[in-house]
Amino acid sequence: MSISSRTRSAVKYLKTFLKWLFCAGAVGLICGAVGVSFHYMVDIATKLRAARSWLLYLLPAAGLFIVFLYRVLKMEDDGGTNHIFQAIRTGERVPLRMAPLIYIGTVLTHLCGGSAGKEGAALQIGGSVSAFFGGLFHFNEKDMRIITLCGMSAVFSAIFGTPVTAALFCLEVISVGVIYYSALIPCLISALVARQLALYLGVAGLVLPSVALPAGLEFTSLLQTGALSMLCAGLGIMLCMGLHISGGLYKKLLPNSYIRVAAGGALVVLLSLVTGTRDYNGAGLGIIVSAVSGEALPWAFAAKLLFTALTLGAGYKGGEIVPTLFIGSTFGCFTGGLLGLDPGFGAALGLIGVFCGVVNCPISSIVLSVELFGGDGLVYFALACAVSYMLSGRFSLYSAQRIVYSKLEPTYVNAETR
Repeated sequence: MSISSRTRSAVKYLKTFLKWLFCAGAVGLICGAVGVSFHYMVDIATKLRAARSWLLYLLPAAGLFIVFLYRVLKMEDDGGTNHIFQAIRTGERVPLRMAPLIYIGTVLTHLCGGSAGKEGAALQIGGSVSAFFGGLFHFNEKDMRIITLCGMSAVFSAIFGTPVTAALFCLEVISVGVIYYSALIPCLISALVARQLALYLGVAGLVLPSVALPAGLEFTSLLQTGALSMLCAGLGIMLCMGLHISGGLYKKLLPNSYIRVAAGGALVVLLSLVTGTRDYNGAGLGIIVSAVSGEALPWAFAAKLLFTALTLGAGYKGGEIVPTLFIGSTFGCFTGGLLGLDPGFGAALGLIGVFCGVVNCPISSIVLSVELFGGDGLVYFALACAVSYMLSGRFSLYSAQRIVYSKLEPTYVNAETR
């Protein structure tokens, strides 16, 4: 290759870098600002619900309003996060109206006590807003995919506080076995800009207590970690099945979406009264902190799974990720203690292991463990991710996720089969 050819090639790469430095940075600012406002609105809704317990009884009414909004704006069958995945895979443009709908729907769900998170909603908000940005600049199909991933990374990073995980997760989650490296720099720039903005505006993200790690590499601790990880994979399968089956049963038994969401809200209210606690309403971040501190009820993970399945299956809005962290941490705290691990360390392993099992993203899960708990326990968390990833098989929180390469052997899998 001649010097002139090498120079033209270098200039091309530099131009592309500068283009994404500007575009991804702009998306990071815009989506980061939206993410910060979303965080504060959900936080306000959570505090209002805690101060006014009667808001729980409005959950069925909130559900009716959410369904009404989606129907009026012709987004009743939007597919949620799965719609974003399909759009990135096909190059379809995500409609802007998805952002305010999921924003309002998630805030109402949290205000009235539905069991849901907000990170899944963040992916939809970020994808929708960034796709609108890409449309303004007349991006082609390939660039539209990248800018959509940037928006997802930005809002996820702003809310969750883990920018590297946010970028890698969005690159890894669409197609299992394939990472979109061409979007690595744009997504990382967008996530870092959004995170810095969130920090400036007072959003701390998910902050968890430090955990007591084993002293060095201990064979017994590795065996205990492996055993807990196998159980986490099984729990992840149960979680995926619970969410998918509940949605199917609701639609089969109650075809009318208004009746379905009202009935689901009533069931959540009834269960809250029967259990006599509000620990399983909303996201449950306080319970996650308690579990990582070494305290969790033996049945907390099962109760949260049931509450979440009843809430999201009925049509309420929010995310599945924080409930997954709740389920994983409480399960790991109790089960890890039975296996001989420190309960707090077991909670941390359970949190990461179940998360990895349900999203099928081992690289971003390992990075998440470092961003949340530091790098000293990296080997244990990597083992937990590897075991849970393999044993979770083809199960996933997201029906639109595709297994592109087999987990068992380096073989391409038909993208249309799961």
